[in-house]
Amino acid sequence: MPTISMFFGIIIRMYYAPKEHNPPHVHAYYQDFSSKINILDGELMEGKMPTKQLRLIQAWIELYRDELLADWELCQNGEKPYKVEPLK
Repeated sequence: MPTISMFFGIIIRMYYAPKEHNPPHVHAYYQDFSSKINILDGELMEGKMPTKQLRLIQAWIELYRDELLADWELCQNGEKPYKVEPLK
């Protein structure tokens, strides 16, 4: 599962196994926390994440949704996703 972005101690990854289950999502890691977050609406799907870091991830998803959805399509075809700009 490649890392597609890192910012403020948060690591964002995306599986690129063919036909990864929908809806489109990213896997986020921060210290001992891990979660799956929906790309379409930024909602926490599974796991736990501190509120501050979840809001940062949601803001990042809002900014880069088109790139993330393009990466999701690549992943659905078994191709490695591109890196996405981090929050600054």
